[in-house]
Amino acid sequence: MTFDSPMAQTAFAALGHEGRLAVFRLLMRFAPHPVRPSEMVAALDLKANTLSGYLSDLTQAGLIHAKRDGRSLYYEVDLAACEGLVGYLVNDCCRGRPEICPEETRLSHTSPYRVLFLCSGNSARSIMAEAILNAVGHGRFVAFSAGTRPNGAVHPMTLSLLERNGHDTTGLTSKDITTFQTKETPAFDFVFTVCDLAASEDCAPWIGQPLSAHWGLPDPVKATGTEAEKALAFAQTYSQLFHRIKAFAALRLDGLDRLSLQSQIDQISGSERTPS
Repeated sequence: MTFDSPMAQTAFAALGHEGRLAVFRLLMRFAPHPVRPSEMVAALDLKANTLSGYLSDLTQAGLIHAKRDGRSLYYEVDLAACEGLVGYLVNDCCRGRPEICPEETRLSHTSPYRVLFLCSGNSARSIMAEAILNAVGHGRFVAFSAGTRPNGAVHPMTLSLLERNGHDTTGLTSKDITTFQTKETPAFDFVFTVCDLAASEDCAPWIGQPLSAHWGLPDPVKATGTEAEKALAFAQTYSQLFHRIKAFAALRLDGLDRLSLQSQIDQISGSERTPS
């Protein structure tokens, strides 16, 4: 999408309001997956009618659009419009100056690539992801995990499942996200959220502009029923993460630009998000 001056003014005006900007940023953290209004109300602590007004303004500005799935209404960012808006800002207003818009679009190579998995409690999903990538990455990756509201301990079923699948659980601990937000922390190449709550959190931008994606999965810790039914929930979560991470680890990273890589890591979780 190509932006002209009036279109850009409308878009910037829509984003110039604190509430509308918060909604847009939330949707961008979930992109390319859609989000229900009820989820936005809960995440941003907004009244439903207030959110409705913000969504209407952002839709009229061409930055987001609604989609219906059965009886459910979802909203998602219009990524083509966002690309056009950024292109207008850089190429028109800034005249494409290289000091403002670097020409380098490929992922900066580090050996190994540093990957962070985030969830809320950091006791199950993100811990599994950390262990899986360190096992299947064959030295190309070093994985870490953290929580936005860590439980302080890894769930016993997580450790038991990982050990049964041959993973080394030594050193796996529940950590706060702030552990990796210090000036001394090396930059990450990839940051993945694996739960909706973590994706809803408004975190500070990561140093080094890592590629990010939302791979949301239901929390097995919240599973109810017999011990066997709970164990099945953990096993299903592990299986889904294993297949996603194996696909990610197989990507050829050194020959793709950032746009192509972003598209591929978005596709790994599927085009539609399964509500949890």
